[in-house]
Amino acid sequence: MPSSSLGLSPTPWPAVLPALLRALAEKGYAAPTAIQAAAIPAILQGHDVVASAQTGSGKTVAFSLPMLQQLAAAPATAPRRTRGLILVPTRELAAQVGESIVSLAKYLPHRVKVAVVFGGVSINPQMMNLRGGADIVVATPGRLLDLIEHNALSIAAVSTLVLDEADRLLDLGFGDELARILGLLAPRRQNLFFSATFAPVVEALAESMLHNPARIEVQATPETKPGIAQRAIAVDAGRRTQLLRHLVQSERWSRVLAFVATKHAAEVVAHKLRKCGIEAEPFHGELSQGKRKQVLQDFKARALQVVVATDVAARGIDIVHLPVVVNYDLPRSAVDYTHRIGRTGRAGESGLAVSFVSAGTEAQFRLIEKRQHLSVPREQIAGFEPVEPAVQTATGTPSSNGGIKGKRPSKKDKLREAVARGQSPQQEK
Repeated sequence: MPSSSLGLSPTPWPAVLPALLRALAEKGYAAPTAIQAAAIPAILQGHDVVASAQTGSGKTVAFSLPMLQQLAAAPATAPRRTRGLILVPTRELAAQVGESIVSLAKYLPHRVKVAVVFGGVSINPQMMNLRGGADIVVATPGRLLDLIEHNALSIAAVSTLVLDEADRLLDLGFGDELARILGLLAPRRQNLFFSATFAPVVEALAESMLHNPARIEVQATPETKPGIAQRAIAVDAGRRTQLLRHLVQSERWSRVLAFVATKHAAEVVAHKLRKCGIEAEPFHGELSQGKRKQVLQDFKARALQVVVATDVAARGIDIVHLPVVVNYDLPRSAVDYTHRIGRTGRAGESGLAVSFVSAGTEAQFRLIEKRQHLSVPREQIAGFEPVEPAVQTATGTPSSNGGIKGKRPSKKDKLREAVARGQSPQQEK
């Protein structure tokens, strides 16, 4: 299906369609992806949408194109009124989405002002940038509320709300902020939920917020499924850093994104790799925004060989031609496993995902395999054969949950459930 058949009608603005198509061609979209072909017509028809598709499938373009088309059709106002609001869970995803929208809008006859706002940096430049308003705001929830409290921004005129990586927004504890934001929006608006995976709590939130939504789920096919080879290497927990160093050097991995469980682990592992002569840097939420940006720039420019990251890097970060992802620490959930390995094998390329499995995490990886319908043979690397015994439960059987998120609801789970039911945390108590 050519891009021109997506329903992006230029009437009565003849320049709009050629402008959007020109930008799409520059981004390499000769034809729409499956999620774009399914979602764009539904959005242009005014439906609320709940859309799920694999990472790297073009979801940002799917919600951005209709938003730009609708903005082009709306009369200009001075100051500008924010018509589109896109909420994202991380700073890096905010920047990436903003850059994508700007690139799509650059040939439109009238300039579309896109404001990207997130925490971790001074609020003053963002307030200055919002003088005169903005047509589209891409924001993390906390900083958006800060700007509203400073009277730098109003979202009362928002006609389209997008929750990008909706499940992660709730998983990161943004439930309270999200509830406050929803209370500031006009009740009549279009709501668009996009993510690679949808947890039950997101479905509950969609049920409470959305009006007869179009539900779009694009399953990976053999033609579109990322070409990610998956390996599981058995190794004692205390030898993972040595094994990572060995693999980087012996298999000549040009760039590696290694996921760890904590900020401390990111610092320690990166430091040990540097001592061995490998250019490595940590990437986590406690770094300044300037440092995080520099690490990503250096990684993309191949000045760094290894980035050791927490799950802050599992969503929205697009590293072109990233060949290898390593689960140094296994993720807590099968959903996070999907997002982590989805950093490689993007846009039709092949990639490699390696998981380190110790005696203490064997059951955890089995559960990931079960939930992802996988069977990844365990392999051993000469010189790194594990010697630790398998972890046993009180009944003498291998531990069944391996530390994976269990059934007892956590504080965040309760908060997310409260938001999904339209309650505040105080009401929940």
